[in-house]
Amino acid sequence: MLEVSDLSASYGVIPALHGVSFNVRQSEIVTILGSNGTGKSTILNVVQGMMTGTSGRVIFRDEAIQGLPSHKIVDRGIVQVPEGMKSFPFMTVKENLMLGAYRKTSWSKRKQTIQYVYSLFPILKERSNMSARLLSGGEQQMLKIGRGLMANPHLLMVDEPSIGLAPLIVDSVYETLGKLRETGLTILLTEQNALRALQLADRGYILQEGRIVLEGRSAELMKNNLVKKAYLGR
Repeated sequence: MLEVSDLSASYGVIPALHGVSFNVRQSEIVTILGSNGTGKSTILNVVQGMMTGTSGRVIFRDEAIQGLPSHKIVDRGIVQVPEGMKSFPFMTVKENLMLGAYRKTSWSKRKQTIQYVYSLFPILKERSNMSARLLSGGEQQMLKIGRGLMANPHLLMVDEPSIGLAPLIVDSVYETLGKLRETGLTILLTEQNALRALQLADRGYILQEGRIVLEGRSAELMKNNLVKKAYLGR
C-alpha cells in the first residue's frame, strides 16, 4: 500500500532523515520505533505532504504522491493522527469529528461513520456537545483517532498515541487500534513505547538519528539484543 524509498528531509540546513526506506502492506500494522527527536514525526509529515523531502520517493497504491499538497493526499486516503493535543479546542467534540469527514466520499457517510466512532469510544458520544478543550488527555487522544476515522482512510498514520497518557488509558487506546486491525484497516504507527507497539504491530522498523538501523517482524525485534537494551529495558 505504501512504499517509501531513500527518503531524506531537513529543517533548513539541519538534516532530519537520511535515506529512509520502508513499506506498509495492505491490512498490516507497521510501527516505526525511536526515541524523541529521531525523525519519526518527520516521516509522517513528509508522507502526509505537510513537509517536503529533499530526496526520495513516496508511492501510495502505485501512485507517486511526493510533492502533492496535503489535502490531495487526504483525498487519496492517507490520514494522520498527530501527536499531542491537536483538537480544535473551542469547537465541540461532535464538530471536531465532523471536520474529519473532509473527503468527498466521507461526507456522504458521516452519519454512519460517527456512530461507528461512538461505538469505539462511547465517552465521545457522552461528551459530544462538550467543548474539546475540556476533555482529558486520554479523551483528546480518542477524539483525534475518531476524527481520523471519520475520513474513512485507507491508511491511518498514528503518531505517538501513548505519549503523556496514564497506563490504563494507553491500554484502552491500543485495544481500539487492535479492533481497527480486525476491520482490515492499514495502520502506520510511530512510538517510543516499543513494547506496546511491538505487541500490536506485524512488523517494525528501528529509527536512530534519522536512519533505519533495523527492521523485521515484531516477534523477532522483541528478541533482538539492541531492541531489548535500548527500548525494552532488558
